[in-house]
Amino acid sequence: MILSRGRGYLFLHIPKTGGTALTLALEARAMKDDILIGDTPKARARRGRLKGLPAKGRLWKHSTLADLDGLLSPDDLDALFILTLVRNPWDRMVSYYHWLRGQSFAHPAVALAKAQGFSAFLNHPDTQAAFAAWPYGAHVTDARGQERATLFARLEHLDKDLIPFETHLGFRLTPLPRANDSARARDWRPYYSDADAALLGRLCARDVARFGYGFDPG
Repeated sequence: MILSRGRGYLFLHIPKTGGTALTLALEARAMKDDILIGDTPKARARRGRLKGLPAKGRLWKHSTLADLDGLLSPDDLDALFILTLVRNPWDRMVSYYHWLRGQSFAHPAVALAKAQGFSAFLNHPDTQAAFAAWPYGAHVTDARGQERATLFARLEHLDKDLIPFETHLGFRLTPLPRANDSARARDWRPYYSDADAALLGRLCARDVARFGYGFDPG
């Protein structure tokens, strides 16, 4: 997550949407008062600045807009360019699964991914509940229930989708290098049976319809 009052933007990083690459590009042009939260070099260096910030929710790499209530007023939100990245849900689920399998911290999702194959992981009630409860818009909805995103940029079309944000900044960010990739095949389709593909389509139906995604990337 990055809050730049100087440049007038707020970047909210939805998990496993390719946000690390954008974060690194923004950090390279960070202003001295920018609030950077995450595990990138400048964010780690500025971690001490987070102490005492009046946010009512959790301040971490993947903070939602509602988490920032108290740090940002409704008037603040009106003045900011608020952006986030989104990703094809079938691709994102495969990335999420492989990322979890590479982690060592104690969390039920990590334990589940390490113990189960992809299909069993996807079909587990906890996985289904997590994805159904958090459509992309929920991450950029404020504490009063109002969705506030200025821009949803699709990971697959960043060169085009980020143009309004680059215009706001006054400089180019794209093309972005890949960052924080999981070790997996790029084509997600072989991971899914027909039933599993249909299941994820139902879980993420709102995002699939809103952003024009499909199981077949073509």
